[in-house]
Amino acid sequence: MTSKIAPANGKILIAPSILSADLFRLGEDVKRVEKAGADWLHVDIMDGHFVPNLSFGPAIVSSLKGKTKLPLDVHLMVEKPSQFVGPFAAAGADLLTVHIEANDNVSEVLKQIHALGIKAGVSIKPDTEPEVLSGVLDQVDLILVMSVYPGFGGQSFLPKSPERIREVRKLIKSSGRNIWLEVDGGINAQTAPLVLQAGADVLVAGSAIFSAGDPVQALYQIKQAAPHS
Repeated sequence: MTSKIAPANGKILIAPSILSADLFRLGEDVKRVEKAGADWLHVDIMDGHFVPNLSFGPAIVSSLKGKTKLPLDVHLMVEKPSQFVGPFAAAGADLLTVHIEANDNVSEVLKQIHALGIKAGVSIKPDTEPEVLSGVLDQVDLILVMSVYPGFGGQSFLPKSPERIREVRKLIKSSGRNIWLEVDGGINAQTAPLVLQAGADVLVAGSAIFSAGDPVQALYQIKQAAPHS
């Protein structure tokens, strides 16, 4: 299996999150945001244990694979990611991100992901110190900084997020590796400039796009806030 996600190259990317999409019209909405210039498609997976919510299973990734040209960026908000990697890889994920706070050996899970030919990411919750990422910097293709508390869409951007993003950007720079810095939570046309100035290069936006009256226009407005996308 080969991931469609290229190494980080300094380009700003927009990844609409289908957590906020209308599942009745998901295919239509995905085609619309793809045509409007989305770069990746973000899929949030929740197990009801790591976060107090349930979302999708591998079937949602299977249903998207081959129906869109967008790489599938799958965020595992689950307690035991080692149990989910195989099914989501088989379903067609291009990138799997796991939480550093998971009840699992995260380093081994990252090896498991790479062994399947998929890009690997690691995420931190808002109250987790960025320094904990130091031990896995040589194993990841992406770091995801949560700018809301994970579990539910539509939350407001946490003001402390830009400083945390800057800290993670420093860690990435010190590693000497090309690692995507993704931010998820409360991203819209107003908050996008804040996270970009702090060092982000992948913006996940859910309700700001899919809950808008015109998702295409909403995506365009976020892209305008990211002039290098």
